[in-house]
Amino acid sequence: MERNLLNKKVTVIGAARSGIGASLLASRKGAKVLLSDNGSPKLSDAILTQLRSFNVDLEFNGHSEKVFDCNFIVTSPGVPVESEVLSNARSKGIPIYSELEFASWFAKGKIIAVTGTNGKTTTTALVHHILKNAGYKTLIGGNIGEAFSNIVEQTDDETISVLEVSSYQLDLIEGFHPNVAMILNITPDHLDRYENDFSKYISSKFRITKNLDEGDLFIYNKDDENIVKNLVRGKFSIQSFSAQDTSFATSFIVDGKIYIRESDNIDLPEATAEKLNLVIDVNEMLIKGIHNYYNAMAAILATKFVGCDLKKISEGLSTFKGVEHRLEVVRVLNGVTYINDSKATNVRSTYYALKSYDQNIILILGGREKGNDYNEIRELVKERVKVIFAFGESRDKIKNYFEGIIPVVVCNTLDEVVNEANKIAVAGDIVLFSPACKSFDQFTDFEHRGRTFKELVNRL
Repeated sequence: MERNLLNKKVTVIGAARSGIGASLLASRKGAKVLLSDNGSPKLSDAILTQLRSFNVDLEFNGHSEKVFDCNFIVTSPGVPVESEVLSNARSKGIPIYSELEFASWFAKGKIIAVTGTNGKTTTTALVHHILKNAGYKTLIGGNIGEAFSNIVEQTDDETISVLEVSSYQLDLIEGFHPNVAMILNITPDHLDRYENDFSKYISSKFRITKNLDEGDLFIYNKDDENIVKNLVRGKFSIQSFSAQDTSFATSFIVDGKIYIRESDNIDLPEATAEKLNLVIDVNEMLIKGIHNYYNAMAAILATKFVGCDLKKISEGLSTFKGVEHRLEVVRVLNGVTYINDSKATNVRSTYYALKSYDQNIILILGGREKGNDYNEIRELVKERVKVIFAFGESRDKIKNYFEGIIPVVVCNTLDEVVNEANKIAVAGDIVLFSPACKSFDQFTDFEHRGRTFKELVNRL
């Protein structure tokens, strides 16, 4: 239910995309807004003009006592829950909400929320593509594209909002209520935000089910032990997908074909006798790799649940081209294929990238990481990679781990990497930029890093 913000005082912490969106939304709803950032955000003149036109007060380079003169705080996902400013606000009894929670107060229609350690962006985009192709009114946002605050006022009772949702956004929800919630997978990531306690990260992901009720659906990966061991029950329906268990999963893959079983509660043994429908042969899909087939199964369940027929779902799956920065073919030069997988910010993402190619791979790793365990890709690297180029803050750790297993070339910058890789690549090689690390040592985000890689490749 929409809340009345007229003349309320709202503080927004963090002047990145989500914070700007929340500030403008709060102002449009009649609130008096302060946008505060501890750093020096590089905002365009157009953004600054827009904020000022909506009478948003701005303070940068630190948080003053003014941030606590408010009815509640909305925080950007990039601001740690235990940061000093939020800790002080809690001690003063000030309610704190994530931007996702805040925007959801004004949402109409249905919400499909997608979380997981890997695959969120692709699955969110795929669900949106299927629905749009089938003629539904649908919006996409959250952790992909537009902040939910920027698009929520476009929703009406017929809208299906498809949202990519991070653990950071879920940490501070109270009433956020998706009609369909899914967890794709859970592997260790962002543990520096969770006191290096994996169980706290898992709990954060499961907050997506917090407000599910009768008539809602929870979708999960039956092959992920971290999800299965922590599975929650409620009044809502549960459906699962699997590449290993064809007996009880609602959607599964066998011999390169993806099926869906007609059942509302697939955990019941009698479901095995229910009708099976072939949705698609994976050879008809443009996106390849087992990770993408997992994403496809999740998308099938979500779109079927909101009413999309299987023919339209199949059409959407067969025409989806993937997302930028995720196994994106940049160009083929002299028989060498250059792949931009900048979205791979952890080892598990790089694992799936390596599984997608059998050819000789020139692998580019590096960036900022905390506690990466490269054992997960050790055997794949030995089997499929001819040389590793390591760059950024983690270059020495990568070199020390893989040296003796495979040749490792250490570089300082991505520019240097691309030029050196081009010198040794021969026809048939795959130059795979799948860093397995965060981007913040040299870039603003993985998108900036990916665009830079593409620019460098296209200059060759």
